[in-house]
Amino acid sequence: MTVGLVCLAAVLLLAFLRVPLGIALLTVSIGGIGFINSFDVARTLLPMTLSEAAFSYELAVVPMFILMGNVLSRTGISEDLFRAAYAFFGAVRGGLALATMVTCAGFSAVCGSSFATAATMAKVAYPSMQQYGYSDRLASATIAAGGTLGILIPPSIILMIYGILTQQNIGELFIAGMLPGLLGLAMYMGVIYLIAWFKPEHAPRGNPVSARERWQSLAGVWPFVALFLLIIGGLYMGWFTATEAGGMGSGLALLIALLQRRMNLSRFVEVMKETAQTSVMLYVVLFGAMMFSQLISFSGLADELLSLVQGSGLSRMGVLLAILAVFLLLGCVMDSMAIILIFVPLFTPTLVAQGFDLVWFGIIVVVLTEIGLITPPVGMNVFVLKANLPKVPVGTIFRGLVPFIGVDVLRLGVLVAFPAISLALVQLMK
Repeated sequence: MTVGLVCLAAVLLLAFLRVPLGIALLTVSIGGIGFINSFDVARTLLPMTLSEAAFSYELAVVPMFILMGNVLSRTGISEDLFRAAYAFFGAVRGGLALATMVTCAGFSAVCGSSFATAATMAKVAYPSMQQYGYSDRLASATIAAGGTLGILIPPSIILMIYGILTQQNIGELFIAGMLPGLLGLAMYMGVIYLIAWFKPEHAPRGNPVSARERWQSLAGVWPFVALFLLIIGGLYMGWFTATEAGGMGSGLALLIALLQRRMNLSRFVEVMKETAQTSVMLYVVLFGAMMFSQLISFSGLADELLSLVQGSGLSRMGVLLAILAVFLLLGCVMDSMAIILIFVPLFTPTLVAQGFDLVWFGIIVVVLTEIGLITPPVGMNVFVLKANLPKVPVGTIFRGLVPFIGVDVLRLGVLVAFPAISLALVQLMK
């Protein structure tokens, strides 16, 4: 247990020092396993774990959804979605921000990445909001908060990783994320509406759009509708697994881009190169997380934590609140991916022993991750946005995010109090 605690502290220290997370996890895990058993065991375990993961059928889902998101973002199809949302919301006060939030949700439904959603919307939506006189605070905060929907509304890369770590059905996790994701969208839109109502100088009206133009704008939405119905409909009806859904979705995205003549050879090479780079980065991190799980098992750290909880006298809800508090506090100072990869394997045995549903907890973890993405000082979505909008101060973005963080905490409380919101569609699917 002492070795396990030292290794946990070492990983956290390396993460704070900005050492690449996959390298930190692999290095510490090999050293810890070698110290507990022998370095011969560590040398044997490393290639076994890596080969098992690399040839895992479930892990093949990751590059498929990354490819789909890259195709849509690189070919400009996301701009069609924004134009359609603007046609329906733009004329009301705050309508451009509302349209941006709806576009973030729609793009999230085929992207799976918070960073990609925020970066894409910074290029698509921010210039329009600036043109119509929106304040930098509201415009940037809308994009940063909307980007977080990318990791909850399915497909979600974070949910895929959580499912792999906890051996939960990824398709069920995707379905479970639907209602909480839509709840988040509705609450974010409510925040924008209230800001526009009480502080109209932050959110001017856009130009009115005729009914004919509105219906014409919907022509650009069909790729998103087709992909969403194929992926989520196929998973819900049980037609294919999450991995097969990823293959079908990426294939359909490429076909749509070709039919719309938005894909040429140079762009295809660019998309494939970016997909390969992102996938390899995630694979290295996942390999490290799997080795770290082995270290936790060898050290007995998770078992000792479970014994400590059982002897503490805390109620079932008290245990959950303590774990949520750890995630919330770490989210303010650590990268969200690091938190999930390090602490989900550590807390999972305790949660199972307390009788919590791991599919439901996966949604709670993602909501906690969403909050971490926009809370200071290490809100990664804010810094992704800053890289795309260098003239907007980081402090301005964080100040604009305060009401969005508030409704995120409220949504977290609702989802904890009413697990049926997350599990209702999963039960219907079964």
